[in-house]
Amino acid sequence: MPFIIVALLIGLVVSITFAVTLGSVEIKPATVWKIALANLPLVNQWVEVDWSKGEQTIIWDIRFPRVLLGAVVGAGLSVVGVAIQSLVRNSLADPYILGVSSGASAGATLVILFGAFSMYGQFALSFGAFTGSLVSILLIFTLSRIGGQNSTVRLLMAGIAISAILSAITSLIIFSAPNEHGIRSVLFWMSGSLAGGKWEYLTIPTLIVVICLIVLLAQYRSLNAMLMGEESAGTLGVNTVQFRKLLLVVTALLTGVIVSISGSIGFVGLMMPHIVRVIVGSDHRRVLPVSALFGAIFLIWADVIARLAFAPEELPIGIITALCGGPFFIWLMMRSSYSFGGSGR
Repeated sequence: MPFIIVALLIGLVVSITFAVTLGSVEIKPATVWKIALANLPLVNQWVEVDWSKGEQTIIWDIRFPRVLLGAVVGAGLSVVGVAIQSLVRNSLADPYILGVSSGASAGATLVILFGAFSMYGQFALSFGAFTGSLVSILLIFTLSRIGGQNSTVRLLMAGIAISAILSAITSLIIFSAPNEHGIRSVLFWMSGSLAGGKWEYLTIPTLIVVICLIVLLAQYRSLNAMLMGEESAGTLGVNTVQFRKLLLVVTALLTGVIVSISGSIGFVGLMMPHIVRVIVGSDHRRVLPVSALFGAIFLIWADVIARLAFAPEELPIGIITALCGGPFFIWLMMRSSYSFGGSGR
């Protein structure tokens, strides 16, 4: 386990380095970290300036925050995927498939086009997305439990239904918006994009992802117990009602914050936990940190492809993740030897 973590951390640093160097203006990897160190207190006095102002602007003001935002979003989507799959005991669950992202998108679209939740100032977008994701996940669970206990099929059906309704509401909001430029921006944003990555946008998402990851790691025994079902978890001392509420809040908070800064990016929360469980097993003490690192690395390179594949035009990153996630989803359904938790049936 320590070897895997160290290897992934090295891979993350390497990915960040090369992702920052790639673009219309190619820059040497050494220059990337010289500029980074030059902007850090205490160590900046030891760095000799041998780069241009243009390179400084490109690396520090444009590429570095975007790449780091990709790492944070990728880690957050992977963590929320782990949480949702444990919450619903469904190996095919993620925020995108269950419709949680659609709720967050609906709330965020109201903020962008009509200024909803303006009383929260700079936090309006995050609050709107969080509210939308929380409402959607509550609706999904309520519908899935009508007529008895929720099952995997009922949960997926409820998620698909709520997702369709919220997507239709989002389209209606966009159709009725008066600002044509705002409509184009929202449509691009809804497919996922890290183009708006700035240093000031990194603080809150990073804190939320780190805090939620720590909270979930502290509850790893309960997460493990939930895989065996609520009744079994209850006999092991887990207060399933309170723990389910905690997971609902964590899921809605993570999804809302991530969607508010990057739009709706699908399949990351589905793919990363499964890949990780095959490698390290189903113990959430291992699954959570490894998933976060895998997700960060994956989304960094997905964004590189989105930036460079049709340069100078930029693809929405959601297209890249869907091209990867769609075949993965089909493979997962067809693989009869796979069971939830990474062991064969």
